Amino acid sequence: MPLSETKTVAPGGFDPGEIDSGYAWWRLVLTLVLGTVACVGNWSVVVLLPTLQLEFETVRGGASLPYTGTMLGFALGGVVMGRLADRVGIVAPVLIGAFLLSFGYIVAAFTTDIWQFTALSVVIGLGSAAGFAPLISDLSHWFRKHRALAVAFAASGSYLSGAVWPLIIEHFQATQGWRATHVGIGLFIPLVMVPVALLLRRRLQTTNYLQAEAATAAARDELGLKPNALQAILVVAGFACCMAMSMPQVHIVAYCGDLGYGVAVGTQIIALMLGLGVVSRLASGALADRIGAGPMLILGSSMQALALLLYLFFNSETSLYVISGLFGLFQGGIVPMYAVIIRQFLPPREAGVRISLVLMATVLGMACGGLAAGYIFDATGSYRLAFLHGFFWNCVNLVLVSWLVLWPKLRRQRQAAAA
Repeated sequence: MPLSETKTVAPGGFDPGEIDSGYAWWRLVLTLVLGTVACVGNWSVVVLLPTLQLEFETVRGGASLPYTGTMLGFALGGVVMGRLADRVGIVAPVLIGAFLLSFGYIVAAFTTDIWQFTALSVVIGLGSAAGFAPLISDLSHWFRKHRALAVAFAASGSYLSGAVWPLIIEHFQATQGWRATHVGIGLFIPLVMVPVALLLRRRLQTTNYLQAEAATAAARDELGLKPNALQAILVVAGFACCMAMSMPQVHIVAYCGDLGYGVAVGTQIIALMLGLGVVSRLASGALADRIGAGPMLILGSSMQALALLLYLFFNSETSLYVISGLFGLFQGGIVPMYAVIIRQFLPPREAGVRISLVLMATVLGMACGGLAAGYIFDATGSYRLAFLHGFFWNCVNLVLVSWLVLWPKLRRQRQAAAA
């Protein structure tokens, strides 16, 4: 019996009114708000990349360091806060995240070189981590029938943040300067995150985890993979897909500036990309509830590879809007599927840390991919090879997820032949 059962125990062993209930959907809304606010750290530095290059007199690769620092903090923070959420619930990680974000943004406004700013970006990344993997893990326990859709909603906070925050930051950066904008963000974040976090104090009873563990053990036996083997495959696949994903997301603003279209156009394009990424995540969640998370991963990875190839052949302003919109639609549903697979096959008591480990790999992929693209640009004077570099990693992801989906069928065929 899945973990979707909770609180008051009825004659059937659970309260069917708790999971997939009205309260669960209300919790989803609060989760989306928290994710949208907390994940500002992932996107503010993307908008600032050209400004930082000028402000601190560095090359494009050097200006990419704060993004890498943010992603490293985000990756580490996800695992630490995911483990904390497994132990004490979601409230503590969110409150810690709010404090780290506020501190990081305010102090970063007073930095004087790229290394100081990068160090504070690590702190910002640690705080933003509270708005992603721990929230996804927590929400996954409150849904059964619509789990993939709920996980996609929770993961959409990051993309909704990317659709909203760059426009706000670009406006205030142009009118007030980036330092004043950072102070403003640092003051705003705790005003939202603290009261919303306190509304999530309600927790599931621990007795329900025993029922969920039996269900995941049965599913894992059918899959034919040990927990750590499945975990390792998902970690490598997650890293590879985000090495590919990072090229447009991290560098599209700078790319538009290089082409003469301006930072404002690049900001609009990334907002469009991530706004459609939200649509993609929700649609993929609904579809995954019908066809499964594995097939949805294959579909998303294939389409992302196609979009990366399109960047190689078209770079007019209009085509960049179109391709980036398609990129958002194609890749938005990939990352949430890893969490759905983990909740289907791996122990629910470990969901927070296991989901965080895979999402840490995706974040490290974003960090390494964004940094690599910056240095490839510095070495070649073009982003063409950077797009090809992303396409290669996308192919690695596609091979892994395809094998993962096909493996149970191949295993059954071999067992039938041996019998």
